[in-house]
Amino acid sequence: MSIFAALRTLGHEQLLFCRDPAAGYEGIIAVHSTVLGPAVGGTRFRPYASEEDAVRDALRLARGMTYKCAAAGLPLGGGKSVIIGDPSAPGREARLRAHARFVDRLGGRYLTAEDVGTTPADMLIMREETPHVAGLPGRSGNPSPVTALGVFRAMQAAARWRWGSDDLSGRTVALQGCGSVGASLARRLHEAGAALVVSDVVEERAAALAAELGGRAVAPAEIHRQAADIFAPCALGAVLNDATIPELRVEIVAGAANNQLLEPRDGDLLEERGILYVPDYIANAGGVINGSREVLGWSEEAAAARVRELYDATLRVFELARAQRVPPHIAADRMAEERLAAGGGEIGQR
Repeated sequence: MSIFAALRTLGHEQLLFCRDPAAGYEGIIAVHSTVLGPAVGGTRFRPYASEEDAVRDALRLARGMTYKCAAAGLPLGGGKSVIIGDPSAPGREARLRAHARFVDRLGGRYLTAEDVGTTPADMLIMREETPHVAGLPGRSGNPSPVTALGVFRAMQAAARWRWGSDDLSGRTVALQGCGSVGASLARRLHEAGAALVVSDVVEERAAALAAELGGRAVAPAEIHRQAADIFAPCALGAVLNDATIPELRVEIVAGAANNQLLEPRDGDLLEERGILYVPDYIANAGGVINGSREVLGWSEEAAAARVRELYDATLRVFELARAQRVPPHIAADRMAEERLAAGGGEIGQR
């Protein structure tokens, strides 16, 4: 698919390829929609197997941010950016600053924050080059614990829908990814009385978390095959696909990862298997709600209340899915698209 065909299909407004040879920087900024407000989305810093993979990641993540903000009722649009390269290589600060200068040239159409490979401390560096940065220490800060709270509330709602009670004590959760969000979610689940099976590409990290919480660590390739009540993808995306879905041994999928479905039809496959899926951008909206404190001037208490309301948002998705006889991922898209249409904007083909 050509670049412009991809933009038409997904409904993007703008895609920028950025380069600063002196800083050793190459990056991409994708602005999906500004219909509801300025586009927001984190800066991801990681190596990619190819430039095509980097473009695909930026486009998919930016679209997901639009739908996430729309479904959460935020007056914001969706965007995403990536810095291509190894974040641990020399010259990190120079690349962050170069990226921030390109963000600044958009004049506030796009506001960024931390993401995979970046930190609140990195946002302080970028803030010296542009005001269009959120997630700063001492302000909204690290969104990971808030994202985990939202996923936990969505998981409780899914449990209520499936089992008639949102009590997670005695339930087993297979959690993929023990980074900041995954570890925070695991601790909440442990406090709620759930049993944990965990994995991470850094196997020592999974082993340490399992030892801390009395859980069990397994190899990354085995986590989706575990017999459990809930599968919680909290790492990178595209983990729900033709290969993994037939091997799932759970009743619910609810996690923090973005773009968990490799293709939209994978949501149909989950439905056919009788697995209840919480659409990722409903479950993980806590992070953008938290970051909105800086953009919209909300108090910490107001933002936390909206994160807790993701419980109700999850139930609304399930109710709409049942009423319209569609899988939850389609119901969630329709909710978001209705709000986007009301804002006067066009959306991509689905």
